[in-house]
Amino acid sequence: MRRRLGQSVMGRRLVLIAVAALAATCVTPAAARADEPEQIRNGTFDTTAEPWWHTANLAFDISSGRLCSDVPAGTVNPWDAIIGLDGIPLVKDETYAFKFFATGTPAKTAKALIQLPVDPWTQYLAANPELSVSGNTYTYTFTSPVDIPNAQVAFQLGGSATAWRFCLDDVSLKGGAEPDVYKPDTGPRVRVNQVAYLPKGPKNATVVTTSETALPWKLERGGAVVAEGTTKPRGLDASSGQNVHSIDFGSYTTAGTGFTLTADGETSRPFDISATAYERLKADALKFYYTQRSGLAIDDGLRPGYGRPAGHVGVSPNQGDTEVPCQPGVCDYTLDVSGGWYDAGDHGKYVVNGGISVAQVMSAFERTKNAPTARPIPGLEIPESSDRVPDVLNEARWEQSFLLKMQRPDGMVHHKIHDENWTGLPLLPHLDPQKRELHPVSTAATLNLAATAAQAARVFAPYDARYAATNLDAARKAWKAAKANPAVYASPNDGNGGGTYSDDNVTDEFYWAAAELYITTGETEFREYVLDSPLHTDDVFAERGFNWGSVAALGRLDLATVPNALPGRDAVRRSVLAAGDKYLGIIDGFAYGSPYNPDTYEWGSNSQVLNNIVVLGAAYDISGAEKYRDGALQGMDYLFGRNALNISYVTGYGEVHSRNQHSRWYARQLNPDLPNPPAGTVAGGPNSSIQDPVAQAKLRGCKPQFCYIDDIESWATNELTINWNAPLAWASAFAADQGDGSAPAPGQCKVAYTVHGSWASGFTAQVTVRNTGTTAINGWALKWSFLGGQKAGNTWNATVSQDGATVVAKNRSYNKKIPPGQTVTFGFTGTNPLGANPAPDLFTLNGAACAR
Repeated sequence: MRRRLGQSVMGRRLVLIAVAALAATCVTPAAARADEPEQIRNGTFDTTAEPWWHTANLAFDISSGRLCSDVPAGTVNPWDAIIGLDGIPLVKDETYAFKFFATGTPAKTAKALIQLPVDPWTQYLAANPELSVSGNTYTYTFTSPVDIPNAQVAFQLGGSATAWRFCLDDVSLKGGAEPDVYKPDTGPRVRVNQVAYLPKGPKNATVVTTSETALPWKLERGGAVVAEGTTKPRGLDASSGQNVHSIDFGSYTTAGTGFTLTADGETSRPFDISATAYERLKADALKFYYTQRSGLAIDDGLRPGYGRPAGHVGVSPNQGDTEVPCQPGVCDYTLDVSGGWYDAGDHGKYVVNGGISVAQVMSAFERTKNAPTARPIPGLEIPESSDRVPDVLNEARWEQSFLLKMQRPDGMVHHKIHDENWTGLPLLPHLDPQKRELHPVSTAATLNLAATAAQAARVFAPYDARYAATNLDAARKAWKAAKANPAVYASPNDGNGGGTYSDDNVTDEFYWAAAELYITTGETEFREYVLDSPLHTDDVFAERGFNWGSVAALGRLDLATVPNALPGRDAVRRSVLAAGDKYLGIIDGFAYGSPYNPDTYEWGSNSQVLNNIVVLGAAYDISGAEKYRDGALQGMDYLFGRNALNISYVTGYGEVHSRNQHSRWYARQLNPDLPNPPAGTVAGGPNSSIQDPVAQAKLRGCKPQFCYIDDIESWATNELTINWNAPLAWASAFAADQGDGSAPAPGQCKVAYTVHGSWASGFTAQVTVRNTGTTAINGWALKWSFLGGQKAGNTWNATVSQDGATVVAKNRSYNKKIPPGQTVTFGFTGTNPLGANPAPDLFTLNGAACAR
């Protein structure tokens, strides 16, 4: 996989550097030596405020013996209101204790910084004290990475819609402090999936211990021991630096709540064993997208606590996305690029990140048509829920329609749209005052649209033929434009106000787009491009997984799991099984059971785990081999607590879970009036590169699994993004669809589906169903789904009904019974608006999958 350092969504100000330990508390953690010189001039404000300064919208009041200032309402960014002190000398490698007393009336969260006083404003200490009316003393330590004679102390107070009063006293900065060592609270040494295990699925845990020999374990519920056994020593785990053992308690299959696992004198956090463990998450992971919508007021009735005005619709101070100009010198026109999903916790919208996101959301829907264990995706409680289109597709449409708006008349697609400059946290979308800009077109963005629009054409065809046709036209236009402009790359230097998402290798985007266009149209041009691409026979499933910059796997997965007539398709499907075997090998060799375990963890490592789970799930859907299903479920265990930090990375799931993901509007950590991210939001996860100041301050030298901190300022480890929640949605639906983990009963049937004739917009098909069992079938209903907008009519020997792409054919009175070894045949004429008309991959007879 090709990792683009610093481009993975949000807060990419890589100039920000913080070194060594930083800790905040109302109790002094490591005071400086008393004989160290004081660096702060006039930190007590007894008679004057000099030499402190303030921005023009503030005024000083020292009448109370403290420095106070009334912060006006309506500021947008934290730096819109500042109190500061310049000329602070810092010595390289010296550790300082920074201490002050402060109040906020009413209670607010401020920013306390020690930084370079000029652009790029490099921060040596960045803290977010939560101020109370009564006041507290705050102490922080940091180690200066530089010799500098003129550092700046800055208290950033802006970003509040309401006025408030800030008071400051007893400010001190002294060297000679002992660095505070950050030590995460990892809880009990027995690490489990804190949500649940399936009753008949795999059940594994990890124990951190110094023991080199096997240990007894016991599974308890309500004080009673329900199972016991011995651990399996695994030795030193490189990803955590821990000596670990494994526990396998899969033989226990009784459902219940409140289980715990005890080993080596430690008892795990509680968990359930449940067949419905992932049902709520199946919806929550997709509900995330509604509150990410741009250009729409979020209805608090649909998402209590998350309602907000529409963002970027041109209501002051917002400049809006309905008439956006290009960056200077890029173009002389404006575009309406309103709508879409905000990419992450910022206000940018990026085609290449939106592409993989909406593709995987649509793939979660397509799986419901083609996988034997798949069940419908539940309603998502969105404004469109009352129409006839499945909610998951209506949510996908919100993003896909934005992608369509990014296309120029010549077919090329703008790479991204975001603010002219970076904004601070917190900042609700409707309060963003920055100028919005379109950035240049790119081949990668153009091919992303070609791929997603081709996919949208087929999934929307049964519900909205006009929208499907619009997408197919856009896909063809984008493909033609990309072929004519195959090397238009986004600049790696275009990163002010948003991530660059630069990519100078688009062979994978060409492969993905050709695959989707072939599946949808069946046309020779796209088939030959797929077959001729070197990627078609390469292993496109890297151990680290795939991502927005490496998308060939998306094309391969759809060629394997969505019905099509590609020559050599069996080899395509075998390549997915081979990838599944690769990831099973990683799981087997890793004491924490994840299908991802490189020497260093990358930005968004949890999304890499999830994408590898998607591959394992697809391998199971193709083969029915339970080893792949079990591997996918073990990967979910890692995300929900079976990891070195003993934390669930999904908000709202597990006893201890991530809750402070990096976001400008899910920013409760900075403003108690704002919410935490909604339940079902996955954090980026451990990142060995720890690029942000908080991570660099607290996690330096971390082992890969420990390179994570649940802090809103840690954009390198704790982002939320649309392209990370998309595989979570797919994987959680897959897990939910497994029920209690029992293997589905095999059908006693075999189906032959033959198209006997076809013409421009129609076809005739014959279906033969054979009873392969030993008892007669007395009454039958055969179910399948078409690829896209095909419709069955004029049926003989069966009664046919259709809902969207899904068809059910039922017996007539005279052919109700099918004796063992006998067949029944029926047929129909159909219409086909798209072009491709492959035989369905999946038929179920009376609910059980048939052989083909």
